[in-house]
Amino acid sequence: MKRLFIVLVWIMASVVSSYAVVPTSDFTKANAAYGMQDYENAANQYENILKRGSESAALYYNLGCTYFKLGKIAPSILNFERALLLEPGNDDVQANLEMARTKVVDEIDPVERFFLLRVYDSICSWISSDAWAYLSLGFFYLLLVMAGLFLFSRITLLKKIAFFTGILSLLLLVATMAFSSSAKSKATTHDYAIVFSPSVTVKGSPEDSGKDVFVLHEGTKVKVKRAYNKWFEIQLADGRVGWVKETAAERI
Repeated sequence: MKRLFIVLVWIMASVVSSYAVVPTSDFTKANAAYGMQDYENAANQYENILKRGSESAALYYNLGCTYFKLGKIAPSILNFERALLLEPGNDDVQANLEMARTKVVDEIDPVERFFLLRVYDSICSWISSDAWAYLSLGFFYLLLVMAGLFLFSRITLLKKIAFFTGILSLLLLVATMAFSSSAKSKATTHDYAIVFSPSVTVKGSPEDSGKDVFVLHEGTKVKVKRAYNKWFEIQLADGRVGWVKETAAERI
């Protein structure tokens, strides 16, 4: 039984991941450059930290703000989006992302999604995948405690409380694990991209001779359906689809 408990704890703990820690001194230097309005230098320092394999929501957020100050809308939006993947519920990031989006030329009316799917996605975005995973661990441990009380307690009232609390813990465990998995998938699959070209003509097929279907501009967010021969098949929030060269957009 003890071995089974250890295995279960290990399985639950395995859903919790952590991102590379950002070097404090380098981050502080970059922030100092930003504070002195040396935005080019700050952007270079933030980018160098990323190149060394470190990342955090704060790093992406600061880089997004820096690019916004430089008037570079596409990289600004890209980094705000990446920050939100790590901290979905960060109001400051969301507010700055919305501000950056006001600079985008293209206005796209999204297709309404099924109500329950919107609710599910909204809940998933409350906190990060790691935070959902930690909640799962908490409900898992609570479930074990309630199971122990139900099996070994001789007090009828306590057994009833343990039973119903255990059922609730199980439901919440399943729900938080699902939210964690969905949030993690969203953060790691890179299904979306930001248009980086000032203007790009979207083609009907993955070739230069393909039919022109519509035009997109810098900063527009698109869904990458698939990649083929150095082309992206993209879909807009309004349902329109087409092809652009990989060099025209960067994945979030």
